[in-house]
Amino acid sequence: MKKRLISVCFAAMLMMGLTITAEFPTKANESKPMLDGSYLTCEDESTGIAGAMTRGVDLQTGYSKIRELGPGQIYAGGTTIAQHEVELVKVAVIVERAKDENDTWHYVDSWQKENKNTYVASTSKLLEVEGDWYYRVRCVHSAGNDLSSSYTDGLYIHEPEED
Repeated sequence: MKKRLISVCFAAMLMMGLTITAEFPTKANESKPMLDGSYLTCEDESTGIAGAMTRGVDLQTGYSKIRELGPGQIYAGGTTIAQHEVELVKVAVIVERAKDENDTWHYVDSWQKENKNTYVASTSKLLEVEGDWYYRVRCVHSAGNDLSSSYTDGLYIHEPEED
């Protein structure tokens, strides 16, 4: 009986704690501008994860990645991972840029990688880009009959210094 009373008390305290914390909205990203689902940040890197699939049996997950290596230089790439060995695994990588949250994303570069009779495809590039823009990576992931996509936040890339 005593154990049951303690369990009920802990459950009640947990519920009150969850209710109280749900009342306070988080302001972690409220100050960051957003463009088409991507926060525009001054971070060094960003990773995007493919959205969940409700009926997927072949695709496990996919990732997109961007990293600023220095002024005017980025690393961009993507990875697709299947649940099991499939006939074809693909990842298509699209690099885009925008000036600010009032702009639209503009195409910069794209490429793809496909592997047969395996469970993973991955590709990346080092790119020289124009500074003073936000850059993001979008990827389309496919494994067998499943398809999904991912995208990163937009990273501000600094301009290279003039010599």
